[in-house]
Amino acid sequence: MKLLSTRSVDHLLSGQGFNAPYQEPLSLEWEFTETYRRAEGLSPAAREVACHRVMFPAILRPIQDGDLLAGRIRYPMAGLSPEAMGLGFYCCVDPLRQVAADDSFSEAVRDRAGGLIEFWQGKTTVTKTRAAYSPEMAAALPRDNFFADSAIAYPLYRMAGTTLDYHKLLALGLPGLRSEITHAANRSEEAYTRELFARMDESLDLLGESIRAYVGQARALAEVEGEQREAELRAMADALESNLERPPQTFHEAMQLAWIYALQSGTWNYGRMDVYLGPFLARDLAAGLLDEAHALRLVRSLWRLIADYDNMFNNRVYIGGKGRPDEEAADRFALIAMEATRLESLNQPQLSLRFHRGMDPAVYRKAIDTIGAGCTYPILYNDDVNIPAMMKSFGVPQEAAEQYTPFGCGECALGPMSEDTPSGLINLLKVLEVTLRRGCDAVTGERLGLDPGSIESFVTFEKLWEAYKTQTEHFVRQLAAQQKLEYEVTSRDLPFLLISALTKDCVERGRSAFDGGARYLGGTLEAYGNTNTADSLTAIKRLVYDERKLGLREIVDACNANFDGHERVRSLLRAVPKYGNDNAEADAMACRVHEHLCRYTAAQAAPNGLHHYLIVIINNSANVDLGVHTGASPDGRESRDTLANANNPFPGMDRQGATAFLNSLVKLDPSLHAGAVQNMKFSRDLFNRRRPKLEALLGGYFASGGAQAMITVVSPDDLESAMREPEKWGHLMIRMGGYSARFVELERPYQLEVLRRTLND
Repeated sequence: MKLLSTRSVDHLLSGQGFNAPYQEPLSLEWEFTETYRRAEGLSPAAREVACHRVMFPAILRPIQDGDLLAGRIRYPMAGLSPEAMGLGFYCCVDPLRQVAADDSFSEAVRDRAGGLIEFWQGKTTVTKTRAAYSPEMAAALPRDNFFADSAIAYPLYRMAGTTLDYHKLLALGLPGLRSEITHAANRSEEAYTRELFARMDESLDLLGESIRAYVGQARALAEVEGEQREAELRAMADALESNLERPPQTFHEAMQLAWIYALQSGTWNYGRMDVYLGPFLARDLAAGLLDEAHALRLVRSLWRLIADYDNMFNNRVYIGGKGRPDEEAADRFALIAMEATRLESLNQPQLSLRFHRGMDPAVYRKAIDTIGAGCTYPILYNDDVNIPAMMKSFGVPQEAAEQYTPFGCGECALGPMSEDTPSGLINLLKVLEVTLRRGCDAVTGERLGLDPGSIESFVTFEKLWEAYKTQTEHFVRQLAAQQKLEYEVTSRDLPFLLISALTKDCVERGRSAFDGGARYLGGTLEAYGNTNTADSLTAIKRLVYDERKLGLREIVDACNANFDGHERVRSLLRAVPKYGNDNAEADAMACRVHEHLCRYTAAQAAPNGLHHYLIVIINNSANVDLGVHTGASPDGRESRDTLANANNPFPGMDRQGATAFLNSLVKLDPSLHAGAVQNMKFSRDLFNRRRPKLEALLGGYFASGGAQAMITVVSPDDLESAMREPEKWGHLMIRMGGYSARFVELERPYQLEVLRRTLND
């Protein structure tokens, strides 16, 4: 997990937008901190409003040339945020330490940086969460969730994946939303609820101030611009002003309101955009208020704003799928959205297409054309598989499952009905590693896990399997407890008022989203190393227990030596069948590992008071980061090498072609988890010149139960050329896992991991 660019020292030296009273570096952070200090005795809702009043509109950024919509943002080094900066009240300690030690800043600024660090010790929402850990949780989970230290399981401190009820927002508008909140407050006799609603209303006041600030800037810029730009800026100002007075009437107004609300709420996903914007587009086109060319310009402007928000792990936009009330209007938006993605060639937004049998085939064809043009979007989701899977895994009726919206790197939520923050991850290969070493780390020798006894006690494979299961389950229990605890601590700190106002059932229940308001409060646990673990267990079972060609101690010794002097052992390990080749033995073990982890994790929901708690099998480059801390493994993988990407085969181990690779993928039951990443790399020749073969391949995969596909169309020659001459390959976009990135901007270990992935041709 990398720190976001907005946490760097650089932003201190950039223009400050509406930040006029806080031009001196760290003055805004200091004022925010002083406000928090004064508000510590207030209710969480009142404190949130007081602190947000310092931040907005100060942290909003100016309108830039070419913007057709208003809304850019940069977060300060101390503030509050549900998603953008981690979790609740935050303080970016490492950049502040840089400032405190940098003589190029004044003594006053350096003292201010030190004062901020000192004040926020123990007061950020993360540190409050950590302080509330039970002794068992504290022993199992490291303090640092950025993989600085070796561990089996890591906490992830964040509230992520919120998706607002944009349909409600656009139907009611800001005046209607305020009216609904006022009526709900008048019906309630509970003091907590009435105060919560009063603060929601104040948060909408703050949003109004931000809108008015942008109106003023747009009108001021219009006075000094040329004719065309003047018209664009006046249209922007008019759309913003109308949002203050009534529900949106036009496509432009609707898009502007949805974006500015999302930006100020701190959410980072935009739900089924074709559902809530498509009808506005269709009406404007029919009335002649705009043409498709201008609609495309508006969408491209929004895409640039989303990219400027800059979180490649999120920023999801959904199009297509079942459960849309006006498919024709939604599809008109979907086609324009894909064309905007093709033309902008950005790594954000993460445009995602839900498709199904019976949909307009032109929409799916456009998606394939867009991917074939070199875009890594849209990501493809198969509703015919995913909706029944969501019904089972989430335990919800079909109408709820039809509103599923994967977020982040591929975790699923139920749109504005559920909160499903991924608050932890587990490295299954590390679980196996310590199980084979009496709970100790192969790289450091440090005790990390439970001691299951010596490997000589594993007299049968089932004894080893039971020890592995016990180890896995111990850490899953701690992570499930951490998930619930994080919700509890955060809800005591912050109600996230703008998010709660547009999360289903919060207003009806009179509670905030993470404090009993959301219809479904669940969670997700990220799993890594699944494939390497399964392949390792397959090798052990065959060579030690079935064929008796090797002893378990012999394998562990070879891994401890990173196979140096144990070439025969490694050769035997690598020769055992591997997942990804449609091999019954290897794939059965992958299913066994998958089903145990998913079922045990799901069983932890009820004991922790969650509606659901589910595994997600994703990749956000963590397979590379975790691999650095993982020793050589019995699948033949060397020490510190990358782990397999999500539930894909280990690089180079799928040797039987694309069909066998896809056949293995569909054997892992999608109804047991909350999302899995299926990364695929195809040649340009297959995608563009041999299109019938490509369509047959994907069609067979999806018909056989394939749930999702994240596709990169590229050749190994392109990747190698980009590594040699990065200045010529800035346009090359690839899928890392649950996100896309410009290949040349990746650090070398991640570039090499992409290069090693099998090319399906």
